[in-house]
Amino acid sequence: MNEELRELNLEEGSDIFEMTREIGLGANGFVNSFYSETRDEFYNLLLKNYNMARAKQLPEGLVPQTVYWLYVGGRPVGYGKMRHALNGQLKKRGGHIGYVIRPTERGKGYAKLLLQLLLREAAVKGIHEALLTCNEDNAPSRRVIESCGGVLQDTIDGICRYHVPAGRVLGSTGT
Repeated sequence: MNEELRELNLEEGSDIFEMTREIGLGANGFVNSFYSETRDEFYNLLLKNYNMARAKQLPEGLVPQTVYWLYVGGRPVGYGKMRHALNGQLKKRGGHIGYVIRPTERGKGYAKLLLQLLLREAAVKGIHEALLTCNEDNAPSRRVIESCGGVLQDTIDGICRYHVPAGRVLGSTGT
């Protein structure tokens, strides 16, 4: 498997646009920050998220976050958001890392691979233990988090909160 984690840049092409369209508005608590009707809207969202990673023009109440695309075999299969810090809301829902895999690529082990790679990036940014959240009824996401070393802290209002060691070299990243 030829996989690559790429940080968002302003030169993203139609392959990313098409993936974000396939993902739709989001699912299971994940909000697709790039869903748009037109390419112009998409490029505006790229710029907004690019600036967020650099804490430029950061909307009030939001924290800096970096977006990473997961490519497998030269094709984008999913993406993740890594927040550099947590505010009160993110401590309840959202956490340090959120991720999504495009529907046509689910069930192939890419969510685990993406989370492992994002945890390594979190360690580089000084996050030693990441907080991840998911809906209590999202069994696939719970399995992925737990397979990456996640320990359930608690469940509040249907949201599971996990602590996951960042940067630890884990076992097989494939399926």
